[in-house]
Amino acid sequence: MYYSLRSFIANFSKTLPALCLFGLVSCQAAQSRVEPNISFQSQTLVVSGRGMVDIPKTNARVSLGVQVQGETSGLVQQELAKRSQAVVNLLKTRQDVTKLETTSITLNPRYNPKDGNQIIGYYATNLVRFQIAPEKLGTLLDEAIKTGATRIDGVTLVASDEAIATAQKRAIDAASKDARSQADAALSALQLKQQEIVSIQINGARPPIPVAMETSNLIQKTADFSSTPVVAGEQRIEAFVTLQVRYQPTQN
Repeated sequence: MYYSLRSFIANFSKTLPALCLFGLVSCQAAQSRVEPNISFQSQTLVVSGRGMVDIPKTNARVSLGVQVQGETSGLVQQELAKRSQAVVNLLKTRQDVTKLETTSITLNPRYNPKDGNQIIGYYATNLVRFQIAPEKLGTLLDEAIKTGATRIDGVTLVASDEAIATAQKRAIDAASKDARSQADAALSALQLKQQEIVSIQINGARPPIPVAMETSNLIQKTADFSSTPVVAGEQRIEAFVTLQVRYQPTQN
């Protein structure tokens, strides 16, 4: 045991200088690393551009239908079917009517206002929706009322789907150019050098929610819409494009 301990001490004394030398070299290597000059690191600028395109409203979206009431559900359904069929046939014969579809059919009991549990009759509605040119709307509504329509649930003036799709692309193009122009102006004024666009975000490019014209649900048979002027106006399509631009200070 005594001999082994002396041998260990002797061997350790021989290797100690080598270990110290290795540690010294490692320390010197760590101290000689070159840190990046953060003053010239690239940074980013975020800008948002806006594009707007106005297009004419060429379509009127109309929701109208028939509402009837009676003492029994059977009689109400028969009368509803008769009047609704007449209105639908009228709309189908008009070549300027597009996207015709049924949107709602309902049958509900009518209760005695003095006794909420007593059924005194029934009422039923059948609603359809379609599109037509705004300038032809008044005459068609007048014909529909004479045929059997008893209610108009809404009229909304909008641009065509094709025009909206084209306007969305134009709005995105305008918003992109607006954002790029803002970035160029800001960096130039601050004497910064633009490197590249690192991200692009398109926000929207959607038309505003169409606002329906004010209409009365239940209408009288004597109502006359044929001479009522309808001015469609324009619909605005907007787009927002956000750019993240990498830049660095201009070196003198």
